[in-house]
Amino acid sequence: MTENAESAEQYEVSSAAQFKALAHPLRHRLLFALGQEPATISQLATTLGTAKGNINHHLGVLRDAGMVRVVATKQVRGGTEQYYRRTARKFIFSGEGARANTTVALQAVAADLETASGKPLVNVRNLRLTEHQATELAARLDDLVTGLTDAGAGEARYGVVVSVYRPHQAEPGTPPS
Repeated sequence: MTENAESAEQYEVSSAAQFKALAHPLRHRLLFALGQEPATISQLATTLGTAKGNINHHLGVLRDAGMVRVVATKQVRGGTEQYYRRTARKFIFSGEGARANTTVALQAVAADLETASGKPLVNVRNLRLTEHQATELAARLDDLVTGLTDAGAGEARYGVVVSVYRPHQAEPGTPPS
């Protein structure tokens, strides 16, 4: 097998073209699946439970946007099998498409939860916090998740979603719409 270099630490997603590439939940799921190790179209199709042609199309969109790349090739049955990997370990979202991207990413997480094994933990809670408390909580959760060490190729893959957000609230005295 012929291999290329490792992934970068982070990749900034800020252009309209990049956000357009992330406009489908399956593309987020592909990025989730490629988070730790390279995989072929066949492996991804099996992992995500969809057709190889579908995987090939969506990988092409991500490749054109610079988010995945071929990192290895292997000769099989007279053809060449390609192994894909994310271009970065972490994607940073900025600009006008960031909010819409969050919605699509959460749709991808919901699709993963539908087929998750075991009993996934989902805890959604709304409570009143000061701005300082919310900022501190977000930083602590980010440090906790960022600081986790991958257990290696022989272990199961887990998804972790962490969010601290402030739901939209009408001004006091404004009638509900």
